[in-house]
Amino acid sequence: MSALLVALLAVPLAGAAGLLAPAFRERGAAVYGVAVSAVVLALAVVVAVAFDHGRPGRMQLQVDRPWIPGLGLRFHLGIDGISLPLVVLTALLTLLCLVHLAGHPPEAGRPRALVFTLLILEVGMIGTFLALDLLLFFVFFEVVLVPMYFVIALWGGGARRAAAVKFILYTLLGSAVLLIGLLVVWTQAGTLDMVGLAARHGQGMTRTAQIAAFLAIGLGLAVKTPMWPLHTWLPDAHTEAPTVGSVLLAGVLLKMGTYGFARIAIPVLPEGAAALAPWLGAFAVAGIVYGSLACLAQRDLKRMIAYSSVGHMGFVLLGLATLTPVGMNAALFGNVAHGLITGLLFFLAGAVKERYGTADMVRMGGGMLRRLPYVGSLLTFACVASLGLPGLAGFWGEMLALLGAFRPAAALSRPLFLVFMAVGGVGTVLTAAYFLVMLSRITHGRPMETVPVGPPLATAEEIRAVLGTGEPVEPVAAGAAVADVEAGPAAGEALWTQHPQHPEDGGDIEAVPGRPVRAARPGLLGEVTGSELVAWVPLVALIVLFGLWPKALLAVTTPAVQAIFGVGAP
Repeated sequence: MSALLVALLAVPLAGAAGLLAPAFRERGAAVYGVAVSAVVLALAVVVAVAFDHGRPGRMQLQVDRPWIPGLGLRFHLGIDGISLPLVVLTALLTLLCLVHLAGHPPEAGRPRALVFTLLILEVGMIGTFLALDLLLFFVFFEVVLVPMYFVIALWGGGARRAAAVKFILYTLLGSAVLLIGLLVVWTQAGTLDMVGLAARHGQGMTRTAQIAAFLAIGLGLAVKTPMWPLHTWLPDAHTEAPTVGSVLLAGVLLKMGTYGFARIAIPVLPEGAAALAPWLGAFAVAGIVYGSLACLAQRDLKRMIAYSSVGHMGFVLLGLATLTPVGMNAALFGNVAHGLITGLLFFLAGAVKERYGTADMVRMGGGMLRRLPYVGSLLTFACVASLGLPGLAGFWGEMLALLGAFRPAAALSRPLFLVFMAVGGVGTVLTAAYFLVMLSRITHGRPMETVPVGPPLATAEEIRAVLGTGEPVEPVAAGAAVADVEAGPAAGEALWTQHPQHPEDGGDIEAVPGRPVRAARPGLLGEVTGSELVAWVPLVALIVLFGLWPKALLAVTTPAVQAIFGVGAP
């Protein structure tokens, strides 16, 4: 059964290699990517079934082979209750992104190259969560940087190159510091085996060495998380990345940083963690408040969601900083919940931008629930899930993080963490504020005079109001390049056409006199495509499932967390 873990890496790697064949056609690349990623998800599900859920605190399905014998490096893979949920989440989100891509080819073209890049990215993401050798972890940690750089730089928005350069510079600098910290651990402990190092609980390393190593490793991981004030690459990367890039960046790549804290920094360097945990908690709550206030000032929908990730990952870091089983469970649950909810938010933000021709909330105006009822309703659902509504997945991570701060580890200052808890509580209020303000701007309120591009372009009432006719008119429907509407002589027989070449005007539709027009036929649900439904519905279902039944996830993570802190049986 240990071969399953190798297959999780080999299948997407082989799938990417298959795309290099000269005879491979661009048109079938997305469907091919869906097939490969579906096999990977099936393997992840088989791993989850084969996993011994009676002992999730023990490392299972291990593969341990010599890698570089002269340096004592080993190709060591394994999975436990901490990594299993993240592996399944990665496989799921990658599949959903490729399903979305199959229905929405990239505007910049080269779909085969994009699918290749996403499959290589999947190898790095899954490998990071399976690696049990420090250097192997670092290699997989770095593998994801180059594919994500190209996703942003080649298929992103207008300022994509600057955002991609900023992303790669920040993350490479963080990786250099991370490598220094890992080398300090190697020189002090004499091994890179993560299982053995965690079992030692810092034995063989001086307190000073642990503090220095934790500082270096923590800084490297904090850039990827990202932790305030090392977050400034994130808003630009999310704003310019294509939809699939934003989903994987928020849903998986950010989790690699916090996973590193749970897998390496805290169990391997307990004294360093105890010394620096107050600082980690302080930066975490600063990020919660800063991210929330920054969201209140945003006009761009994708940029607002990006800043919300800074705040939500602040709750994850606060849970880790408490150095308690409750706090670490909060971090692990928050990782999965944030991946599901923010992945859905970025899918919806991409759909909104595609239909309106802009992500500027002021230009969009209000009335989305009337114009795009399905998209507007799902956006509302995702927002209330993200703000932590009880009964949805976003609630448990934040609540457990605050509970962990209420009673931190004995070595930490309880009054200080009570202050952190209070500040985090203020952050939850601010989170609700910016999401409700956003919803009031675009889902409610009065729509703009212009008619947005995309399905549906306009309702019958809106067309009659603009054309000045009382004749019955069919609504303009999804995706028509020329939307023709029957109108009487009073309408001047106007032709209404889209102008996607001018996205800065908010996707206005202008009348061209002299030609009659007719209504296009509505698409699926009048506004949502089949690929979008397939990509969105699983996320909605899991957000509700984990919100109503958190034990489904906590039963897997709790024994593994207890094993880290030496509480209970693995």
